[in-house]
Amino acid sequence: MTDPRRQTLADLALFTGAPQHENFCRMKDLLDAREMAASAKPHVWPEGTPITLPPAYDFDGATRSTEDFLVDTDTAALLVLIDGAVRYEHYALTGGPDVQWLSMSVAKSFISALVGIAVAEGHIGSIDDPISTYVPVEAGSAYDGLPIRYALQMSSGARWNEDYHDPESDIFRLSAATMGIGGTLDDFVAGMVRESEPGTVCRYNSGETQVLGALLARATGRSVTAYMREKLGEPLGMAAPGYWLVDPAGVELSFAGLNLTARDFAKIGELYRNGGGWQGEQLVPTGWVRDSITVAAPHLAPGRPLVGGHSFELGYGYQWWLPDGDRGEFTAIGVYNQFVYVDPASDTTIVKLSANRRYGTTTEESTNRDLENVAFLRAIARHG
Repeated sequence: MTDPRRQTLADLALFTGAPQHENFCRMKDLLDAREMAASAKPHVWPEGTPITLPPAYDFDGATRSTEDFLVDTDTAALLVLIDGAVRYEHYALTGGPDVQWLSMSVAKSFISALVGIAVAEGHIGSIDDPISTYVPVEAGSAYDGLPIRYALQMSSGARWNEDYHDPESDIFRLSAATMGIGGTLDDFVAGMVRESEPGTVCRYNSGETQVLGALLARATGRSVTAYMREKLGEPLGMAAPGYWLVDPAGVELSFAGLNLTARDFAKIGELYRNGGGWQGEQLVPTGWVRDSITVAAPHLAPGRPLVGGHSFELGYGYQWWLPDGDRGEFTAIGVYNQFVYVDPASDTTIVKLSANRRYGTTTEESTNRDLENVAFLRAIARHG
């Protein structure tokens, strides 16, 4: 039962410029959440020789201060692993090594991994299966007959506006569904409207990940939390409990509701850096990892994906963002500047958890700073 003392997402005043670092560190206490127990065999990262951060980095034709950037984006945690060892770790504001921070859309990359596992285990026959074979949707709606592959690639053709600056946008309507306004999360995705031909336009759409969460629950007969705890949390040695935010019906906010510590977020990055293998065990199929971090079609290439009606200078895989270049980089990205960034060429995984208060107050890079964060993280990987 929902605790009447709990807040709602609307109470947090997201995307208004209000500081959020006091909220993102305690979401499990503010909103309804399902706990994911820590692993019985927690993995503690070894400590390596400490590195220093580059004092500056280049972005948009200018050299910018690292220290100023961390402060300006309300950075709560910055963790750098090189070859699986901690080489730099810093916490500020309300962050800390034991603090579970809100992932925002970094959660999407975890959902992708779980879909890959569910396919390997036979719960899902193929990602070319219609998602409506598993998830009840309205006839003729966006997900009726849609191959699962296109939801993974944010290419369903569903009508969608992920504009955080527009209180009438679809992302705000989805957020309302997390509070049970107008129905549940499952109700919301069941009736989404198709706008374009599937597999032709990459339009960033949090509803795609929500329907993938419904797919996992229906196909496995488990909650997203329970399945993740068994398939990722336990074998990866999650050292602290995790929490998934849920709607009033107990359905996880698959698109944004995962809360973990910085050190535990890093484990998905290291798992994928190592091709889905972890301490001698193949947790995610190698082929799934490869396909997840590969641009598979022209509409997924850097500069082609649309976010809130604007093109974005990164490419897209299966719920992972793919920077341009030949280093094989990939990153999970959440609003307010949450990142799990991986640079295989330098064996580097970086977690940045933030509460950039200006995020979403406009549609501009100057406030959201997504691409600037990527440039900053790239500078660390090359400097280390």
